[in-house]
Amino acid sequence: QVQLVESGGGLVQPGGSLRLSCAASGSIFSINAMAWYRQAPGKQRELIAGITSGGSTVYADSVKGRFAISRDNAKSTVYLQMNSLKSEDTAVYYCNKPVGLAWGSGHWGQGTQVTVSS
Repeated sequence: QVQLVESGGGLVQPGGSLRLSCAASGSIFSINAMAWYRQAPGKQRELIAGITSGGSTVYADSVKGRFAISRDNAKSTVYLQMNSLKSEDTAVYYCNKPVGLAWGSGHWGQGTQVTVSS
């Protein structure tokens, strides 16, 4: 059974940084693509970053140049480094293990809250 456990969320001031982690179990992590989504109050869940098994990445325009997704296959963990955070980055962030490259399909973590506020 696949389990995804996110950590690293919290309260940060505008301009600050956070690193989210998602630890995966129950599947062969190295062959899976992984992604980060977020959902702000009153908005739809959106894809913000994805990484393939080969390390290719995709980003939403809103986070390009500020966020970086990476993976450590030895630890079965995917990371999201978030820099230059803005108030509009406030959301619940979810880890996703898609079926193939069908982002948003498959399995989800429970989410971690990120709040950007002074």
